[in-house]
Amino acid sequence: MGNKQSIFTPQQLDAYQLVPLDYTTQPDVRLPYELIGSMPELKDNPFRQRIAEVFSEDGEGNMTLDDFLDMFSALSEMAPRDLKAYYAFKIYDFNNDDFLCKSDLEKTLNKLTRNELTEDEVRMVCEKVLDEADMDNDGRLSLEDFQHMILRAPDFLRLEPLHM
Repeated sequence: MGNKQSIFTPQQLDAYQLVPLDYTTQPDVRLPYELIGSMPELKDNPFRQRIAEVFSEDGEGNMTLDDFLDMFSALSEMAPRDLKAYYAFKIYDFNNDDFLCKSDLEKTLNKLTRNELTEDEVRMVCEKVLDEADMDNDGRLSLEDFQHMILRAPDFLRLEPLHM
């Protein structure tokens, strides 16, 4: 009885241990970020941690079932363009101040390019983005500025962080 060989790898068995077993006595169960971040749909995405933080109620990446479903819905191919733009903005807003400042843009660009640009190239691209998209010239992008920029770049929402 105990001599059967498992078809699961040790890593899969470890991941299985992370999943809470009894949903009925704990209705507020959250999937830990470790499990979410290792999903095939997210594991190679440089924004996986940030995506989980944005969609999780606790802001730490640990998700309820509703959080999880919201994430997959918003990042699906069928999601409306304005919803994708809204969540892209939230994902890129690393300091959570409801604006994309130069620092947010630098982090976003470094993640999008996987740190392949020099500091000067990153700085130059960020300055160009702000020059082109900052409609009120306050040195940062509001959601409205960001959405206006997206309208001029239709392929933007096909970038890696917004696909599952």
